[in-house]
Parts: sequence; structure tokens; C-alpha cells
Amino acid sequence: MSLSLSRAVLRQTTKLPGRTARRFESTTSKATEAAKDTTSKASQTATDYKSKASEGLSRVTSSAGPAISGAAKGLGNALGNIGGRTGRLIAFIERQIPPTVYYARVGLELSKLVFQGQKMTPPPISTFQSYYQRVLQGLRTPGPFLNQASNSVQQLRQNLNTTNLVTGGVVVAELLGFFTVGEMIGRMKLVGYRGDTGSHH
Repeated sequence: MSLSLSRAVLRQTTKLPGRTARRFESTTSKATEAAKDTTSKASQTATDYKSKASEGLSRVTSSAGPAISGAAKGLGNALGNIGGRTGRLIAFIERQIPPTVYYARVGLELSKLVFQGQKMTPPPISTFQSYYQRVLQGLRTPGPFLNQASNSVQQLRQNLNTTNLVTGGVVVAELLGFFTVGEMIGRMKLVGYRGDTGSHH
């Protein structure tokens, strides 16, 4: 009898961890399912908000787009109807806008590349402000500004000597030489320009 009792106890102890494991498995699976449901509800809510926002934006764009384009077209038509010198000037300005915008963007990107490549930083805004304040003050009250300019000219005259004049002359001669060589290369002749000689009367 004790042998059968010990076998029964042994069977129950071996079954106990299985029941406990199954209980833990069911609790874990329920928690996992609950987390998945919460995640799917949150993603669905985020998707709903995103779609509502994009719908609102598309409605605003669709209603504002025709109004803006209609106003721009009306202004363009009104400016296009102007004739004479003013009309030609407006047409010239309209033709110059796209290349100006293009080259401004190219210049901006090129300056960004140069600044990044040289590890440069742009000057602070205070530098520009102080410079332009001095220029505006010079334009408002030219007396002190002209006095400072005349003092600078006098200092330049005092500092001029034969060595400085010779150096300046050499620089001017070099610039003139480079210009002349460039002209010769551009004309492909030493003197004069190539042209149609058969049309002379």
C-alpha cells in the first residue's frame, strides 16, 4: 500500500509542473495577444489621423490652388496686355525670372559646398548690421564720411613711394598682358577679327 501511495504522489508531482507550465503559457499567450491588439489599435488610430490630415491638406490645396493660379493668370494676362516700352520691359523681366532663380539656387548650393569643404562659418548677423549701419549713417550725414575718405586719400599719398608705384605698374602691365592674350585667343588672330570679306562693297 505504501508503494501504490508513493506512486500516486510521484505521478501528481510530475503532472504539477505541466499544469503550471500550461497555466503560465496561457497567461503569456493572453498577454501577447492583448499587446498585439493594443498595437494594432494604436497603429489603426495613427493611420486614421494621418489619412484625415492628408484629406484636409488635399482639400485646402485643391481649394486654394485654383484661386492662386487664377489670380496669377489674371495678373499675367493684365500685364501681357500692356503694350509699348512698358510691355517690352515686363516681357523682358518675365523672361529673366527663371534663369535668375536657377542661377541663384546654383550659387547657393555652390556656396554651401564651399563652406562645408573649407569648414567655414558665415559671419554673424551683427557684422552685417554694423557695416550697413555705418553705410546708412554715411549716406545720411556725408560730412564725417567724406572727411574720413579724404583722410584715407591723404594717407595713401603719403605712403606712395617709387617702390609702390613700380609694383603697381607691374601689376597693371600683367593684367593688360593677360587681357590681350585672351583677346588674341578669342579672335584666333593677332590683329582684327575674322569676318565675311565678300560682303564689302
